Amino acid sequence: MASILRLRKLYYVEPAVKCSSVRFESLDESPKIDQKLGKKEEDVICANSLALEVKNKRKQAKEWRCMDSCCWIIGCLCTTWWLLLLLFHCWPVTLLRAPELPGPGVRLKREGLMALHPVVLVPGIVTGGLELWEGRSCADGLFRKRLWGGSFTEIFKRPLCLLEHLSLHYGTGLDPPGIRVRAVPGLVAADYFAPGYFVWAVLIENLAKIGYEGKNLHMAAYDWRLSFQNTEIRDHSLTRLKSKIELMYITNGYKKVVVVPHSMGAIYFLHFLKWVETPPPMGGGGGPGWCAKHIKATMNIGPTFLGVPKAVSNLFSAEGKDASYIRAMVPGVFDSEILGLQTFEHVMRMSRTWDSIVSLLPKGGDPIWGNMDSSPEEGHVCDFSKKSHSQTSLSDNNVNNSDVKRGFQVKGLAKYGRIISFGKAASVLHSSKLPTVDSKEFSQTSTSQNLNISCGEVWTEYDEMSRQNIQNAAADKAYTSTTLLDLLRLVAPKMMRRAEAHFSHGIADNLDDPKYNHYKYWSNPLEMKLPNAPDMEIYCLYGVGIPTERSYVYKLSPNSRCKSIPYQIDSSLSGEDNSCLRGGVYFADGDESVPVLSAGFMCAKGWRGRTRFNPSGIATHIREYRHKPPTSLLEGRGIESGAHVDIMGNSALIEDILRVAAGATGDEIGGDRIYSDILRMAERINL
Repeated sequence: MASILRLRKLYYVEPAVKCSSVRFESLDESPKIDQKLGKKEEDVICANSLALEVKNKRKQAKEWRCMDSCCWIIGCLCTTWWLLLLLFHCWPVTLLRAPELPGPGVRLKREGLMALHPVVLVPGIVTGGLELWEGRSCADGLFRKRLWGGSFTEIFKRPLCLLEHLSLHYGTGLDPPGIRVRAVPGLVAADYFAPGYFVWAVLIENLAKIGYEGKNLHMAAYDWRLSFQNTEIRDHSLTRLKSKIELMYITNGYKKVVVVPHSMGAIYFLHFLKWVETPPPMGGGGGPGWCAKHIKATMNIGPTFLGVPKAVSNLFSAEGKDASYIRAMVPGVFDSEILGLQTFEHVMRMSRTWDSIVSLLPKGGDPIWGNMDSSPEEGHVCDFSKKSHSQTSLSDNNVNNSDVKRGFQVKGLAKYGRIISFGKAASVLHSSKLPTVDSKEFSQTSTSQNLNISCGEVWTEYDEMSRQNIQNAAADKAYTSTTLLDLLRLVAPKMMRRAEAHFSHGIADNLDDPKYNHYKYWSNPLEMKLPNAPDMEIYCLYGVGIPTERSYVYKLSPNSRCKSIPYQIDSSLSGEDNSCLRGGVYFADGDESVPVLSAGFMCAKGWRGRTRFNPSGIATHIREYRHKPPTSLLEGRGIESGAHVDIMGNSALIEDILRVAAGATGDEIGGDRIYSDILRMAERINL
């Protein structure tokens, strides 16, 4: 009853009082108004005043602030999460699970396949867990708790503290003083990235079905943030891997080891192959015949042999296609001066201390990735239709030389050689109409840089650049994989000096030159020789049929405040139908992270037969897996996915690995299986 009376007072008593005050104010302020106004005129004035006041209040109530947007988004996410959690616990278990078919391990065991060769798994970047051994006061209570991988609850509780502990020393690329973060050991290091999100778990389970266990299955965990040689200098990771392979070889009846690297793990193990036969102190001292004696095959899943353009956007602006889309949709969340989140700046501040990302920059220069006007993917168009990705089945086992109609056809007019372009015009115009990029100009600018010292504390090396130099680096220019390195040396000279002491991105003219005995060349397949092991096999296993980032269109950031990133992907740009440009990103064929060119070229041409990179003629095999997304949410991430991480649950890939581990050769499992245009691309590349 009391609430009803208050409501009545609000709507009837208060308006009356306000109307009375309006009448008196009008009489006082305008004495010349005719005092003979009737009651009706006064009521009209009162009504108009109230209507205007109500309208103003409604207008003020409708004003939408940045904080309202943030609260609205968080509320939607929380509500969705709780609804899904409620459904998960309330629905019968049978409705939540799709009918399960026997996995590859079960089927192959019925055929009589059993564990034969020991298997070593080598994880890639990001997917391996990291735990704390020593830290600052803000990390109290986290000793030997996972800072990376797992539930990630601590990141949300104390994000800046975790970013500090996951960062390395900017000068050395090693531990900062007072902080020790180490790789989680064992199979649990990378079986799951987060609860419910498998990486190696499905493959491990299927290996167990045919008899694998701890004595013949090993996860070679390492700190993926470090340069590859620094994993040995700090943690002796390469020495421990050598000792483990030798032990497994002896204890399993002198059977050679099958090594299965994923993603960046492929070039990490490539570095190991050179390191293990190199004399100490730089190498492991195994001698020239070590690989031939201990290694049966390396089965590289989604290998990043020639780098990935994603690494470019990560180092240049701390974003990729997904981040640029989110930034365009809700700019107030990440770039708001009121909230002060500066998410991309914090991510860049951390990731630029990781030398491993520099190892993923495109290798081979313009001969591999294309110049200003041509590239190996030239003349293709992109089909982004979803139904085009689901035209395959596990029964597809035919070899294809680019004549078969694939789900994602890269046939477009994109000039992929321009990995970074400033403005859409710079990405499409002929090179003769664009300003030239001179490496000497960059070197002179970097040595005589006008420092921007007005921002106080330096977060990234952008804070040390003048606005004029930032604008000059853009200025409607386009950069290929060769000039791109000069651009990075301009915007991050300290990072590039540190990282380029450990990595190289060129093509060797003469591999007999003694300089290539240095470890900086060992992870680049175009600057090192494979070991003398003619009986060894190398497999390139990767997904195709998914739009994959290949090059980017950038713009100057509208935000010029201190500690901000001056460049960002122009997500407003998209091409016409069948264009490969979407949201400021040009796409090519690949597995969503690694283009086909990077994953398949070395097996298709660089190492095929006896070449200067493969003098002993190690056999190479290409096994491509056409992407087929799950038809419903009940199928999870699917058993026919070709995506970079989801392929680890692909039944066809798992079957290939199990058969080789059980003793089969590449020819016995079907030899090459190619759906992409990798052979045609390889023909266009002249080394």
